[in-house]
Amino acid sequence: MPQPGSHGYDIRRTRLRSEYDDHGVPDQHADRAANEELQRDHPPRPLGDPDRAAGPLGTGGTSRGDPALDDPTDSTAFALRSSAFNDHTLIPDRYSYGGGNFSPPLEWSPAPDGTEELVLLCSDPDAPGGTFVHWIVARISPDRTEVAEGALPAGAVVGRNDFGELGWGGPQPPVGDAPHRYFFRLYAADQPLGFHEGAGADDLRAALDDHVIAQATLVGRFGR
Repeated sequence: MPQPGSHGYDIRRTRLRSEYDDHGVPDQHADRAANEELQRDHPPRPLGDPDRAAGPLGTGGTSRGDPALDDPTDSTAFALRSSAFNDHTLIPDRYSYGGGNFSPPLEWSPAPDGTEELVLLCSDPDAPGGTFVHWIVARISPDRTEVAEGALPAGAVVGRNDFGELGWGGPQPPVGDAPHRYFFRLYAADQPLGFHEGAGADDLRAALDDHVIAQATLVGRFGR
């Protein structure tokens, strides 16, 4: 079984965290819940174990999967935010499919060491037919820390959303539904993914499998 601090452990933690996100657990609690669930099954090895990358006694280390990197109060944490809305607040209408359809501005903290590519994915798990993909942006340089409203980083490519279109397709939940949740996820990958323009979310997930070293999440809400 994977041990804390290992790549396999980190991948399992990331997947668990996504599951908590999809069930509406706030971002700051999803990290903690995923870590606690894994640590119940795989208690951390003692300090000094050669397989565990860690910092000095009493401080967080700097390896992938280290809890200090996932602590939202830690200034070094990989975090995603927007100047247009806060986590779990309403997304302004100008970013909706029928209200302007501008992609929202996003910014994030510097990618962790070892990142070769950043990828953005936005999806709505509350859609009537199941999770609906609104945005895929791949080949983002690991040096980037933001994307402007209605723009793409230089060199980035877009995938096909579930409207069947390239690029951003804003929120458009059924009229009368409670506000849907829109999960913006930023993935740091440890290798170039070879994602091509027009590819879909399944292609992206396959490319990311076993190559995610960090993930940041921002949730917006929108209703009509």
